[in-house]
Amino acid sequence: MGQFGFGISWIAESFYVDAERFAALAIPAVAGLSAGLAIFPAMAAALYAVIAQRRPLGSIAASLLLATCWVATEWLRGHVLTGFPWNLAAYALVDHAALRQPAAWVGSYGLSFLTVLVGVMPGAAYSAVPRQRSAVLVLCAMAIIGLWGAGTFRLGSEAPLPRVDLRIVQGNVPQREKWAPGNRDATLELYLDLSSRPGNVDLLLWPETAFPGFLDEDAAARARITGSLPEGTLLLTGVPDRVESDAGTRYFNTVQAYDSSGEILTGYAKHHLVPFGEYVPFRGWLPFARLTEGLGDFTPGPGPRTLALPGTPLVAVAICYEIIFPGHVVDDLFRPDWIFNATNDAWFGTSIGPEQHLAAARMRAVEEGLPVVRAANTGISAIIDANGDVVARLDTGETGVIDASLPGARAPTPYARFGDWTILVLIVASWSLVYSFGLIRRRLDAEHSRMEEW
Repeated sequence: MGQFGFGISWIAESFYVDAERFAALAIPAVAGLSAGLAIFPAMAAALYAVIAQRRPLGSIAASLLLATCWVATEWLRGHVLTGFPWNLAAYALVDHAALRQPAAWVGSYGLSFLTVLVGVMPGAAYSAVPRQRSAVLVLCAMAIIGLWGAGTFRLGSEAPLPRVDLRIVQGNVPQREKWAPGNRDATLELYLDLSSRPGNVDLLLWPETAFPGFLDEDAAARARITGSLPEGTLLLTGVPDRVESDAGTRYFNTVQAYDSSGEILTGYAKHHLVPFGEYVPFRGWLPFARLTEGLGDFTPGPGPRTLALPGTPLVAVAICYEIIFPGHVVDDLFRPDWIFNATNDAWFGTSIGPEQHLAAARMRAVEEGLPVVRAANTGISAIIDANGDVVARLDTGETGVIDASLPGARAPTPYARFGDWTILVLIVASWSLVYSFGLIRRRLDAEHSRMEEW
């Protein structure tokens, strides 16, 4: 509970954007969510204890059992009740280039398994009987060297560059001001001013809900935008959208693509929505209002989608929160060449939240072998290559643009091909290896006993 209480403390910031309505809920919300999330590591510890009490385990098997229980419940945390896979154990390695690369084979959950396994081994060695301590420490060292060696090997190859010039615009508009009716023109003018700076731009990228309105319904705003775009430049921007149906008006959180004539080329609707931020779960039962401005709850889109834009590599879109879900960002049937993460972390100010969000995006890049490009309203905007390295960034609270070339994509990783099945293979292989060593050790001990008797 302490881990989550600190790790998600940034959520409280969102309650103070509309302080008159929601400030009193900030501390109870963080405490309640932390308590709920703490159930999952508690389940891991309980499961470990139950199994360990029924059958005596050696130090290596005990370490392996705890790592297995941990990753099983961490995976559940990422899926139960729409999931919240925030601050996975693997993210402790995100700033270590070689050590994060194994996520390309086993994903972040698999890397969490290895991280916990290596992390508990020194303690297991300390509590082991003297004749087992050296074996535990040797295995721990071998695991660390193996992780580092495999990661270093992967870093040795480079991805070809697609030669696409990007411009990311970070308007840095405070959340309190963004949706004020009188500020819409000023916000649009700011984005147009930043977008029209000199430079070669093939693709212009604006963040989530950069335009505070229904852009596809606003011909005048589209004319102003396209009038400032150089010929051949495309715009990808986050905007809300609405569709009339027999059941009433449905609202979507989308990214839409426009060409220099103002025509909508294609779009993507966010499918993994934020509970209480974009919709109220069990609305008929829970007497709560959304924390964000809007006319109604958002409707989820159909799922991950790859967009084909003229003259640019295929792109997958992940809006804000969606980038935190391992294995659920890319359309498996139509692989893209890069991922566009349009986000609005303005809700969380200068807290640790945006840095943690960036860490998740970096791990998605490694897992999929694809560059991730982030456009954030108040930061952190960044370009991340397929190895998870941050090529360029604009920090929280900065106003400006990033001009850079799109990094290249790597060949599909094992995790991109097989998803979370690679975790199961890793766990089974680890247990099989330990079991085999155990059989060999028991045979050697038996042989030694027979020799002594003889």
